[in-house]
Amino acid sequence: MLFSGIPFLYYFLPVALMLYYAVPRVMRNAVLLIASLIFYFYGEPVYVLLLLFSSAQDYIIGRLIEKYQGTGKAKAALAFSIVMNLLILGFFKYADFIIANVNTIAGTSLPLLHIPLPLGISFFTFQTMSYSVDVYRRNIKAERNVADFAMYVAMFPQLVAGPIVRYSSVANEIRNRKHSFEDFAAGAGRFVIGLGKKVLIANALGELSVAMFAPSAPTVLSHWLSIIAYTLQVYFDFSGYSDMAIGLGRIFGFRFPENFNYPFIAKSISDFWRRWHMTMGGWFRDYIYIPLGGNRVSGIKWVRNLFIVWFCTGLWHGANWNFIIWGLYFGVILACEKLLWGKHVAKLPAVLQHVYTMAIVLVSFVVFFVESGTGDILRYLGGMVGALSLPALDMESLYYLRSYAPLIAIAIIGATPLPRMLITKLNSLRHADKLALVLEPAFYGSLLLVVTGYLVDATFNPFLYFRF
Repeated sequence: MLFSGIPFLYYFLPVALMLYYAVPRVMRNAVLLIASLIFYFYGEPVYVLLLLFSSAQDYIIGRLIEKYQGTGKAKAALAFSIVMNLLILGFFKYADFIIANVNTIAGTSLPLLHIPLPLGISFFTFQTMSYSVDVYRRNIKAERNVADFAMYVAMFPQLVAGPIVRYSSVANEIRNRKHSFEDFAAGAGRFVIGLGKKVLIANALGELSVAMFAPSAPTVLSHWLSIIAYTLQVYFDFSGYSDMAIGLGRIFGFRFPENFNYPFIAKSISDFWRRWHMTMGGWFRDYIYIPLGGNRVSGIKWVRNLFIVWFCTGLWHGANWNFIIWGLYFGVILACEKLLWGKHVAKLPAVLQHVYTMAIVLVSFVVFFVESGTGDILRYLGGMVGALSLPALDMESLYYLRSYAPLIAIAIIGATPLPRMLITKLNSLRHADKLALVLEPAFYGSLLLVVTGYLVDATFNPFLYFRF
């Protein structure tokens, strides 16, 4: 069930909200758990059992770790949690990838399993693993109520694609969260903004990217249009989903962490990754990079730590070599920024720093986008720089450029802080608070109506991060 779908918007969510606010406070966690299981069952009926198994497993392990804190039994329980979560993730997400590579290397013909990927498996396994580690580190106390823990793991606003919400950030809210009209209104507004970003911007950019990836006659312009559209599509798709998740969380009384902070205004790749998918970056930092020694080791070990993290980051994104190459590509760039040219880039004018960063990011999205092999990745990059004897442009690519130029401009501006700065400026005007009481509901209502009209007629409504 997509957040950006009619069934969710006009059937599931209204019923869930009515039931949630109709019952006494002590029953609201139970309602949210049941609603979340129904939400997951709608898309993955069989894998609800996997979700419940993962929740029960780490609930028990958390209790065991706390009971035997400071002993070998606690360490063994933690190891069991990590191994089991990685086995679950590895079997469902990487089994066919491993088999295919074994067949290629060994010349065997082992059959592929063709296992459907459980929705959100990379997110909920990371959440349960971090919970066990945090209990072991004594950063949090083990949850006593198994239903409350299951609600945390299965909570539908963040279940399918994050942000990765650690137990420590919502532990108090599980039992003591507060509800107010102001939070409900702010959450609803954030949800509608995310919905608009996803449906009106990301989906349209996706259509452009697909059309220009396989035009009737490729040109240099079609290559650039496709990858620029795809880069912006991924951002608005995923950040829009994060906005919807954060908004829904606030409606239900939770404050989920932010996941994006205008990554396209970054002036270095290090800065870019401090702004992009921040909950994922924080997870890899706290549970892999720092335990390996982080940067408090020798230079060689630091490079090793960096490449381990980025290999894992690439592999986390998908069971394909292009994702691993994508991760290692960023590992190389980040190592070079730290050891070679980072200080020199920092001395450049801000515009050139930005150009440098966006050039590297665009290349990374080519690697991310083209899944058919390194040869096709290199050919695509060659097409972008005119190395394939392609014409610079033709009537088809010009038509798409003219048709989508306003949308691309809106997307580029929308990916910067300019809209928020404008709103802040307007809010500082005299009587702005009184006008906002009328204009804000009118804006959000109009945006929801436009999105609904689009969804009724639309046939193109993918969500890129479902595959994770």
